[in-house]
Amino acid sequence: MFKGFYNLTSGMLTQGRNLDVISNNMTNVATAGFKTDRYTFSTFQEVMWKRAGNTDKRYTDLGEQSWITAPSKLYTDYEQGAIEETGQPLDFAIEGDGFFALENADGERVYTRNGNFSLDNDGYLWLSGYGRVLDAQGNTIQLITDRITADESGYIYTENGGLLAQLGVFRFEDNGALEKNNYGFFTSQNEGQAVTDIRLHQKYVERANIDMVQQMTSMITAERAYQSAAELTKIYDDVMRKSTEEVGRL
Repeated sequence: MFKGFYNLTSGMLTQGRNLDVISNNMTNVATAGFKTDRYTFSTFQEVMWKRAGNTDKRYTDLGEQSWITAPSKLYTDYEQGAIEETGQPLDFAIEGDGFFALENADGERVYTRNGNFSLDNDGYLWLSGYGRVLDAQGNTIQLITDRITADESGYIYTENGGLLAQLGVFRFEDNGALEKNNYGFFTSQNEGQAVTDIRLHQKYVERANIDMVQQMTSMITAERAYQSAAELTKIYDDVMRKSTEEVGRL
């Protein structure tokens, strides 16, 4: 009887967490370069097997069972998002693998696919509200003006053709080692490697790789699972109450 409470309560907690992830995905549908998160969960196997034995300690395994569902892992889908033209000279989109690198005021480096850049008060290329964009050598990029042109290799030029910098694009051997922070940026214990075999698009940004139909379907499924577990919990509570009040009299 009590096992049911464990299963149902853990199911509600798991589906609640799943709904949080889905809601965050849907909230960021308009965030350039955002990558979809997928929440997975599994069941815990019972730690101790049920056994029957005798005085000679010759045991017979009766089997094992699962008590609760629990979080397994949060996966990030790095699939390419749609590349959309904006017409803004400081917007950039990466076609293929790789990340832009940002450095905040504390010197922390993070990585992102969001190329919706602008200029800060000192004329440095930056992602508004977070940090300055880095070049291929890991240095900040000072442009002063947005009257620039850029080629597909990330080289940025003045109107007169003078070279200003090369926009850095960094890759990792395993994207699975990246961790997403609360702002949607990626961090890693190891710095990414600057690459040159890239294709950048100026005046474009990469849109979030979110399938809204799939997210809505997943949200409805999770909500129904949560509601079902909540209703069954009430039934279990009524059964336990009757067991205490009525069966206990016998």
